[in-house]
Amino acid sequence: MSVPSLLAVFAHPDDESLMAGGVLARHAAAGARTAVVTATWAPDSPRAAELAEALRLLGAGAPRLLGHADSRVPHSAPGRARLCDVPLDETVGELVAHLREFRPEIVVTHDAYGGLTGHEDHVRTHRATLLAVHAAGLERLHPDAGSPWQPSALYLATHPHTAVRAWGGHLALTGKALRTVPDERITATVDVTPWLDRKTAAILAHRTEVARGAAPGLIAALPAAERRRLLGTEWYTRLDPLTTRPPQTALLP
Repeated sequence: MSVPSLLAVFAHPDDESLMAGGVLARHAAAGARTAVVTATWAPDSPRAAELAEALRLLGAGAPRLLGHADSRVPHSAPGRARLCDVPLDETVGELVAHLREFRPEIVVTHDAYGGLTGHEDHVRTHRATLLAVHAAGLERLHPDAGSPWQPSALYLATHPHTAVRAWGGHLALTGKALRTVPDERITATVDVTPWLDRKTAAILAHRTEVARGAAPGLIAALPAAERRRLLGTEWYTRLDPLTTRPPQTALLP
């Protein structure tokens, strides 16, 4: 049985490895086409080079950078607007072009909270991706971005409330509130321990974030058993861009 192609869309370099590194490695190892679009940081920045190494480890091809500035790090893309200041439709159009060019069956992105920490760039990327997945299949939207393509499924990378027991003690040290979803909203719980070495190596490839003590730095300091507990499972909520139900003649609850 073939493994579906997958395009991940995340806000910053390192988000892809932290949030979906296991699934990306799993799909690539099974022979599926995989790729990652990153909304922020300039292609010639050190973090873009780190992203390239992380994607090589995950088997996800070359970076696809939109090149907007990180909303909290203006020098991340000199001369470019911060992602949160870019008109939403402009970002949607950029993503539609990548969707129509790569033609993935599955798209993965941030959840509506923007993940555990709720970063505003994560939230913006979530909203733009939802709109882009819908628009990519409509020929009269963004007609210059290529031939229409409709992905089959959209998965939101997230954490259930019960994951607080694993992540809470570590992020509590950073003073960040955790944004999790009810466990019943999880539609895919993926054991990625067979690909954990690749996922961990990809996270640690983001050396800038390790050095400054961000999430990759927290992970770098942990023993192997604790890394396995924190990173060995990935959770997703599935949204279907197109329904497979039969046509209706009335609105139903």
